[in-house]
Amino acid sequence: MAESKTISLPKGTQVPDHVAIILDGNRRWARARGLHTLEGHKAGFEAARKVAKSARALGIHTLTVWGFSTENWDRSKEEIDYLMGLYWQFVKDVRKDAKKDGVRFVHLGRKDRFPRDLIRFMSKVEEETKNNTKHVFNAALDYGGRDEIIRAVKKIVSDKVPVEKIDEKLLASYLDTADQPYPYVDLLIRTSGEQRTSGLLPWQMAYAEYYWELDHLPDFTAEKLRNILIDYSRRRRRFGGNDVQEHLKFKPEVSAKLELNWWRLRKIPEGTRFRDYAIQHLKEQYGLSKELAIEAAKLMTQAVVSGEEKRWEQAKRPLKKFYRLIKDELKLAFEPSLATSLEIKLWQDLSDKESIEQAYDIEDVARQLYAEVYRISLFQAAKLAHLRVLAGVERNLAERGMGEHHWARAEDYLQKFYSALKERVA
Repeated sequence: MAESKTISLPKGTQVPDHVAIILDGNRRWARARGLHTLEGHKAGFEAARKVAKSARALGIHTLTVWGFSTENWDRSKEEIDYLMGLYWQFVKDVRKDAKKDGVRFVHLGRKDRFPRDLIRFMSKVEEETKNNTKHVFNAALDYGGRDEIIRAVKKIVSDKVPVEKIDEKLLASYLDTADQPYPYVDLLIRTSGEQRTSGLLPWQMAYAEYYWELDHLPDFTAEKLRNILIDYSRRRRRFGGNDVQEHLKFKPEVSAKLELNWWRLRKIPEGTRFRDYAIQHLKEQYGLSKELAIEAAKLMTQAVVSGEEKRWEQAKRPLKKFYRLIKDELKLAFEPSLATSLEIKLWQDLSDKESIEQAYDIEDVARQLYAEVYRISLFQAAKLAHLRVLAGVERNLAERGMGEHHWARAEDYLQKFYSALKERVA
């Protein structure tokens, strides 16, 4: 894995203040490789150590890692003893980095069942680092979400707090994250393809974004974390209230019809009608003024003509200018160079495909393109990518003389694409 100091994010990336990671998949990773499960835990904790450092380098203030739940005590004594040794080493590593990186260490969870010397050591590190403010590292060990809330309620009862004094703010002050600057989780990551929270920080994760990572923990890298943060940065966080962002207001059926006509005329380089269709399409899709639509259409036309002749590098120049114009006008946060590279690759990959089976692997490129330009998650872009690739395949079949019905199918997929896009950005 690359060193954390070499990892960086694109300019404008919105970095979450608090990221929580459920460390999962160590045993499955080991079994798949014919190794003892303890080897999986060793590899997993090494990955977690590196990712924790990378998180700080990428600007994450608070990182919570869940390494041992209240339900994990039913594992074998051999496995539990081995895990306790790894926790010792992990806390030692955090302690070593704390002074250099300004990390505050916090143990989340019960303190009555772990080995007493380990609890004493964690408490010592908590005390030593309590005044560090640059980063917070939460180690959720012998932690359960329901258990945390029950412990909080018991403390409130023990303190004889009057009923009328109990509200959300007061309850939060009794939780394990009580005095932290960012107690509420912005982003939850769970490795190993599992798609559940298992009760991690239920109070603090009311409005968290979720990311389900398919790879097991030992294969989780700083680069994967970087890509997840970029995906998070594209999401709109509404928090249950009004979404006040400006959105695109195109009509899906109009955009689909215009683009289909554009496709059917695209064999005419620099033709007047070609440019006219391009102007109408871009004006409709992006809500551009007539003057900007003319300028954008000129750039897009140049790119398309170069693409038709497979002069891909030449096509990149006007396309990059096109995306810069769109970005500046719509105040979107995408990177024009990245959008250009993805668009050109999509054109290249789609140019000769005549079946969805041939084009299936292209959907990943399309997913990245629409996630980047429209600032949505990769998950949200999946449907868009699939529909767009289907439309492209039908266009290829129509252009190869396979029948007029392929143009009708292409238009149908285009309209579904624009409808799905409108649902995401409306």
